[in-house]
Amino acid sequence: MSLTVVLVEPAGPLNLGSVARVCANFAVEDLRLVAPRCNPGDPDAQRMAVHGGQVLEHARQFPTLFEALSDCQRVVASCGRIEHGEIPLQAPEQVMPWVQQGLESAAQVALVFGREDRGLSNEELLLSQRVVRLHSTEAYPSLNLSHAVAVMLHELERVRRQPSGTTPQILECAETAEPTQLIDCLDDAEDLLLEAGFLLKHTARARMAKIKGLLQRSLVRPEELAMLRGMVRQLRWAIRCHRP
Repeated sequence: MSLTVVLVEPAGPLNLGSVARVCANFAVEDLRLVAPRCNPGDPDAQRMAVHGGQVLEHARQFPTLFEALSDCQRVVASCGRIEHGEIPLQAPEQVMPWVQQGLESAAQVALVFGREDRGLSNEELLLSQRVVRLHSTEAYPSLNLSHAVAVMLHELERVRRQPSGTTPQILECAETAEPTQLIDCLDDAEDLLLEAGFLLKHTARARMAKIKGLLQRSLVRPEELAMLRGMVRQLRWAIRCHRP
């Protein structure tokens, strides 16, 4: 199994070090940083990491979330924002059995956490197949970054330790297409739908966000994604060949 924790634009070295420590607490060795706004080598980060210093030292950096998730088959994002559009949110106890199933099947699984001040954008949330809302009050739903990571990893560990047969049944057993591959396909589809006149430039982003959310939640399989890509290419060829 392979689990990675992904932080998008972490800004505080104290938080970053604390996340590294939490990763060490739960035996997570793969920490990925997307465009970090603080230095992992900062003395405050090193001090807070304690025995998670190696996790911090080996953390990989990526310019975009898309690139950080390029090898991940299952992606779960954490969302504490009240305004998240129509993206459905689930409780951690609903999602973590699905995460654990992915780990048991040797999938690369990512838990994604957003910026300390504003979390993940809706566009970034759509790169995940599941979005988790942690149990907190409506008046102040956003947790500190390191606390959110700790809660998610603790919930996963709780699921992992449950006796066999006591976890909720998970129906999605088949291999699913990687979220980044699906986004690539939908970007091609968006260009085609604009060309065909189905989408208009001023509404395309909102309409495609709904399609992306639908397909991410449906857990499209690799062979199904290949069929979608084939349809897009064939339709583009047909449109261009029959254009006067």
